[in-house]
Amino acid sequence: MAFAILALGANLEAPAEMIARAIEAIGKHPNVALLERSTTIVTAPWGDTDQGDFHNAAIAIDTSLAPLQLLDLCLGTEAEMGRVRTRHWGPRVIDIDVIAYDRAQIETDRLTLPHPYAHKRDFVMVPVREIAPEVADWLLERKAPQR
Repeated sequence: MAFAILALGANLEAPAEMIARAIEAIGKHPNVALLERSTTIVTAPWGDTDQGDFHNAAIAIDTSLAPLQLLDLCLGTEAEMGRVRTRHWGPRVIDIDVIAYDRAQIETDRLTLPHPYAHKRDFVMVPVREIAPEVADWLLERKAPQR
């Protein structure tokens, strides 16, 4: 089993409900055990700031999925919940990012671990620090590679 951190965000429809639904869906996967869930925080948008505030949370999981399989689970959950990618960093019903997977350092066309911007985003770091302070410290020490 691998220990992974996922960050979730939403700012359309009922954002807190969307985050709860996404966590429930991920937790029901047979190869995932939900360990911890952060509180949900509300933050201003990052990157593309012409949109509503985001609700953000993080979860810690154990999983037997490989990193790319975990990414596919996250993307599939987003799609099932109605996520349509129309604007980079734009509004969304749900966003699920793989932030860390054990202490893996991976850079592929599909996935970079640790997440390349996690250490720069309070909306990621605050929830991660709440549930896994050692991972938050590692992310800050690593200062993930920039694409």
